[in-house]
Amino acid sequence: MRPLRVSDDIVPVSDFKAQAAEWLRRIGESGQPLVITQNGKPAGVLLSPQSFDSLMERARFVAAVEEGLEDAEAGRVHSHEAVVAEMKKRYRKPEPR
Repeated sequence: MRPLRVSDDIVPVSDFKAQAAEWLRRIGESGQPLVITQNGKPAGVLLSPQSFDSLMERARFVAAVEEGLEDAEAGRVHSHEAVVAEMKKRYRKPEPR
């Protein structure tokens, strides 16, 4: 995603309302977010569905990494050997009869 460009990616709400379909088309094609202003101040950001999905996937990944780091700091970890042994025990191939 390229950096936000004030001349292209920020629009007053009145302009957005007047040309909503065009703005939605542009966002869908470019993947760039659109900052919508109201009374000269940022009021919202419009994202394409793909950009939103990507943002949410990244947020979930970061949350999972943070959770893992917290577990490690709290000592809630298992050695590699212990995990491998448990997996072998759980998923042992049944012996032929």
